[in-house]
Amino acid sequence: MSELLLPYYLWIKALHVIFVIALMAALLMAPRLRIYQLAAEPGEPLFDSMSEASRRLRVIIMNPALFITWFIGLLMLSINPSLLEQGWFHLKLVLVLIMSGLHGWIIAIGKKVDRHDGSISETRLRMMNEVPFVVMIGVVLLAIVKPF
Repeated sequence: MSELLLPYYLWIKALHVIFVIALMAALLMAPRLRIYQLAAEPGEPLFDSMSEASRRLRVIIMNPALFITWFIGLLMLSINPSLLEQGWFHLKLVLVLIMSGLHGWIIAIGKKVDRHDGSISETRLRMMNEVPFVVMIGVVLLAIVKPF
């Protein structure tokens, strides 16, 4: 299979980057929507509209982008298994796993905000809103610079 897809590798890589961008946009937007939601009480229009916007973001963009990003990434790895021999790739993979965990954390936090359980503060969400961006910086630097 890898020989068959090799001529299409750059196209596959471009698709991977496109879906990573969609995932990053969703991961950066989702906590922001929840911050707005925390500013209202359940039943208020703002609370309900931010909850619905968050649900749509998750269902339409965030979850599909994560799945497709992983699928295409694994496809690229099957085409070019020599990546597994490179140290930078190992660290990149660790950061990608962390990013995937952040995806799950953001979804779990959203469910708590929807339940209005009070355990999530606006300050915590604001601080955590920056974490996906910082992890993404590491992933991009590793993938582009390949420092080791």
